[in-house]
Amino acid sequence: MTTPLNITFAEADIDALATAEGRVVVTMGTDGTLSPMARRANKLSKGALVRLSETKRWEDLAASGAVTLEYPVGFAAEALIVVKLDTRAGAEAARKAGAAVATRMGKGDVTLGLGALRNAADFTYGLALRAYAFVDHKTDDTPTPARITALVTKPEEVSAQAGPMAAVAEGVFFTRDLINEPSNVLTTDDFAARLAAMGELGLDVEILEEDDLEKLGMRTLLAVGMGSDMPSKVVVMKWNGGGDEAPLALVGKGVTFDTGGISLKPAGGMEDMTMDMGGAGTVAGVMRALALRGAKANVVGLVGLVENMPSARAQRPGDVVKSMKGDTVEVINTDAEGRLVLCDVLWYAQERFEPSGIIDLATLTGAVIIALGHENTGVFSNNDTFVDDFLMAAKAEGEGAWRLPLGPAYDKKLKSRVADMKNVGGRDAGSITAAQFLQRFIKKDMPWIHLDIAGTASVKAATTYAPAGATGWGVRALDRLVRDNFEVE
Repeated sequence: MTTPLNITFAEADIDALATAEGRVVVTMGTDGTLSPMARRANKLSKGALVRLSETKRWEDLAASGAVTLEYPVGFAAEALIVVKLDTRAGAEAARKAGAAVATRMGKGDVTLGLGALRNAADFTYGLALRAYAFVDHKTDDTPTPARITALVTKPEEVSAQAGPMAAVAEGVFFTRDLINEPSNVLTTDDFAARLAAMGELGLDVEILEEDDLEKLGMRTLLAVGMGSDMPSKVVVMKWNGGGDEAPLALVGKGVTFDTGGISLKPAGGMEDMTMDMGGAGTVAGVMRALALRGAKANVVGLVGLVENMPSARAQRPGDVVKSMKGDTVEVINTDAEGRLVLCDVLWYAQERFEPSGIIDLATLTGAVIIALGHENTGVFSNNDTFVDDFLMAAKAEGEGAWRLPLGPAYDKKLKSRVADMKNVGGRDAGSITAAQFLQRFIKKDMPWIHLDIAGTASVKAATTYAPAGATGWGVRALDRLVRDNFEVE
């Protein structure tokens, strides 16, 4: 997998700035205030930082932004990167500043002159998150910087703070790699194998094959994969770090490629459907992060892995299938397959694990993109306390999330003439009726959140913390949710 940067922390030595090779980074306050590191850089460069602070360029630069001074006098480095950041700036500002540096690092060594920056660990976290590139299939890939050294006043303390952040960054990278991977590589077999390998991290990983799913009665999930040569699977990942507490359950849609099935999608843009396993990818990334940082919580991650293909064996519009719960579903559109995968896995998760709460993630509807664009995930829930905790965690991590309504009136659109329900309810309120469908498979009094990540899992343009492509949205928010609400002392 793509490995996050290895950042080492060393004692703040202002004399090291002059001899450091590659690129040197210092911070300067929004009002031009010079930190000790910046003062030394200003002296070495014969006043370049003070002159910069007096320019309109600096005045117009947004907080947490950066300016690169090429081949600065007085330095062995090829560039000096000056970041507009106050020494006592908050965590989010520090992360954004680190991300700004990541886009300017080049290929050589980087020395971060952070000194007494209050949120130095967050600065390196933002840098690590943004310094991602998926190059597995490029024959001339770009190497990452050779060494990243952060010069800070309390290196051991900052390193301890950065450790859990590095674990989460690796979880984010794992999710991004899975979502970016082409479907001829990331088959259901390959996906399951990558998850099984996380047993080395202490996760208990179990793979349920088609025979197992048949015995369990997961007919809606199996129906989605009937047209594919790739076997359908459910992978269960358990992290037991919280004693005897009931686990939080995370459930992910893992459609490794979605043609739409018999209800075939248009050709234009179909290549993007390699990301239709984004929910499963996010669950996998969260589980990796929890294991790496040794979370003191019980969490179980379940992902349904299928491929939706048209063939003589594929399910057809008009088919009726019975779910594991026992409800029957009339398949109106085979391209509304994600909810058929999720409903069986949601029911299985509740039956087997009796969780304290359940969260599902899926690239479920194009309708949520029409409603919220690519800035926010659509959030649906039956429990105000649970969803408020999640929204607070998402806000703390800077991951956009917006709650949308549920209500009995929307259920009318799912009525079927021949079965208990239809799998689609029409074009209007499409993301809401999809959530209403899933809610029918949530037991009474079970706290539940549905996250429709169709607009946030993968994007066409770079974001603050990720290049174009997979974002890893949700790994940080869910890790924060677990850390703040489910970990035991």
